[in-house]
Amino acid sequence: MRMTMFERLGLPGRFSVDPAAVEREYLARSRAVHPDFHSLATPDQQAASLEETAALNEAYLTLKDPFRRAEYLLRLLGGPTAQQEKNLDQAFLMEMMDFRERIEEAGDDRTRAELEGELTDRLARIVTELGECFAAESPNLLAVRKRLNAAKTLQSLLRELRAERVM
Repeated sequence: MRMTMFERLGLPGRFSVDPAAVEREYLARSRAVHPDFHSLATPDQQAASLEETAALNEAYLTLKDPFRRAEYLLRLLGGPTAQQEKNLDQAFLMEMMDFRERIEEAGDDRTRAELEGELTDRLARIVTELGECFAAESPNLLAVRKRLNAAKTLQSLLRELRAERVM
């Protein structure tokens, strides 16, 4: 059986993880398997070191980001993929239409910064909601997928807003 990313970093397989623990476990494990420490090893051992380092890097990048961690955990639990479930709640869609209009009407950097703050706060609420969904005895995987779809929409709006602020 293949090791999960949680196991690879010695962490519990749940959504709520301590970011400092993710960092600490990654650094400790990567020191042990990093190719620089195996330069005198056999070619097979060096190749294994490279593979383990790549797997650790992937686990770290996935588990340190709450949305990537949620996607991964949803996949482990057999939940729907983004391709299988594309729907968003009607109320959320209306909220996003409102944000988009406000972004288009925003004429100054201060207003854009305020909108960026609101979108960032909304993303933080989704992280909280994801934690609540995953903490349930029987997680509603469809609800998790919908929140992840919503997060992607918010992240896209934030990227657009930030790109316009840079121009």
